[in-house]
Amino acid sequence: MSNLFSGINARLRGTSTKAPGQNKSPITTSNGQPNSPTNLSQGSQSSSSLAPKIPPLPSSPSLAQNIGMDDAGNADAAGGDDIFDAYRLPRPLPLWLNAQYAKHIVKGNFMTLSARPKTVEQGEWIAHQVVEHYRNLWNFVRVIHEKEDDGTTICNPQTCPRMSAGTNHSFTWLNFRREPVELPAYEYITLMQRWISGKIDDTNIFPTDTNGVSYSHNPSITTTPLSQLTNPEDKDWVGNSSGFPENFVEVCQTIFRQMFRVYAHLYWAHFIDPFYHLNLEKQLNSCFSHFVLTACALDMLKPQELEPMQPLIDLWAANGTFPPGSKAYEYSNHRAGERLMQLANVA
Repeated sequence: MSNLFSGINARLRGTSTKAPGQNKSPITTSNGQPNSPTNLSQGSQSSSSLAPKIPPLPSSPSLAQNIGMDDAGNADAAGGDDIFDAYRLPRPLPLWLNAQYAKHIVKGNFMTLSARPKTVEQGEWIAHQVVEHYRNLWNFVRVIHEKEDDGTTICNPQTCPRMSAGTNHSFTWLNFRREPVELPAYEYITLMQRWISGKIDDTNIFPTDTNGVSYSHNPSITTTPLSQLTNPEDKDWVGNSSGFPENFVEVCQTIFRQMFRVYAHLYWAHFIDPFYHLNLEKQLNSCFSHFVLTACALDMLKPQELEPMQPLIDLWAANGTFPPGSKAYEYSNHRAGERLMQLANVA
């Protein structure tokens, strides 16, 4: 994935991203620019750098359920208009929901990047994925936080007064009194960056001593049953054998949830400016699709948490980006994705 960002530094030279000759205009279609986030969603979720646990999402039906999914996970016979009414998408549709602009710079099966090697312990693999996806994401955050000639940034309190993903989803932060407060997206992302960095740098959560690394039990290498290699009376958890704490998975789920919120904001508020204008939309698509595949495969994100970006996930399931058998594919509404491809005249 590191090669995806080879062109970013060349495009960021401390000048405005709207320099003459640098912008490009989307082809005129039925799709338009993403709306600026404005409303607080009932389905949003508070997060905190202080509280040990993130409050769970309020009970609300997922988008797939709103559309109508049967027990086998297939969409019902609802028409295209019914699908988009359930999604509550703006009209015209955001540009990133046009299949022509949802393409990738990387070709191939992303599952090969998300699959855990047989000999790698689960906790070690989750830790690796957290660090890798955090690094990928912040290459894009750096773009919207880069100061221009007048000292402003693309993402600022005027352009993004809330940490939102469209008009239907807005996220709040818990202050020092653990009260949910709305923050401008720039401030929310900055606080979250500090929180995630603090967790990754905390050796009590992400131990760095190589002597503590363990290997996953592989029956093809050893014939000793796993039950004989551990004491059944000992309490066990993911990452225990490699020195990760008992709450390690919970911390990583929170990190993935927060990173997803940033991606959602990037798409809804900044897909055209700056990423499309800088020819970085394919890099963004590549990293986000890899992120979703990994997060779902490791159970770091649940279906209801994907709601702000569910239409794009449906589109990628329909066009083959998310292969059958992956959890991201299972969490998608295929009829919705096929309808989006039809609107873009993609067979």
